[in-house]
Amino acid sequence: MIAFARFGLFAFALALPAPALATPGLGDDVYPAELEAGQPEAGISYHSLTGGADDGESSLQFEAAWSPSERLRLGVQFEFGQEPGFAREFEGVGIEASYELGRIGPVSIAAYGAYAILPDGPDSVTARLMLQHRSGPFDLRFNLNAEKALLSSEKLELHYGIQADAEVADDLRLGVQAFGELGTFDRLFPDGEHFAGPMASLGIGDSSLPLELQAAYLFALGTARQNTDGQFRMSLALEF
Repeated sequence: MIAFARFGLFAFALALPAPALATPGLGDDVYPAELEAGQPEAGISYHSLTGGADDGESSLQFEAAWSPSERLRLGVQFEFGQEPGFAREFEGVGIEASYELGRIGPVSIAAYGAYAILPDGPDSVTARLMLQHRSGPFDLRFNLNAEKALLSSEKLELHYGIQADAEVADDLRLGVQAFGELGTFDRLFPDGEHFAGPMASLGIGDSSLPLELQAAYLFALGTARQNTDGQFRMSLALEF
């Protein structure tokens, strides 16, 4: 019964209407499907477009999260955005939850839901299906996202996030990231915006206070090339 209620909430989020999406990957990440109990986390992320008409558009996020069980992760995120030529502004606060559903063969599966409170527009909801496969030093993640505002005039918009990396040395992982638009149920796989490129993450803390620094540069693909050359990404995460 509890599992059915969770599925009902997830389906309700998908049924709500959606606004047009922001630039893929800007202010977003590729989330893991595997969770660890009792793990408080804090992090800061900075994403910025480089080159073209949108050069300098950026997103700065502060996030805190906690996993009260091995299946549940709760978090809050504050986002500050900046348009080219304007000062940075507070864009909203999001309340988020991830729940690990289980495994199908070697693949871990989790569901994510978030409610964003926006000062200059209607609130929005995000639903996300997260898949993850880890084998030895390799880690592959796929996120399928549905993002919507609490309005009735827009269609549901779908987008994706992919990350594949491997440990190449102690505390050093190298790989690739990609984000992009998948369209709507009426028009899947349009000629939309996509970003893809190399990423690296480095563990720089010790066992008592582990820190992870991640950096990536994603090249603009598809219609994203009309407005920018690429996307610079950097984040710092702390586990207590």
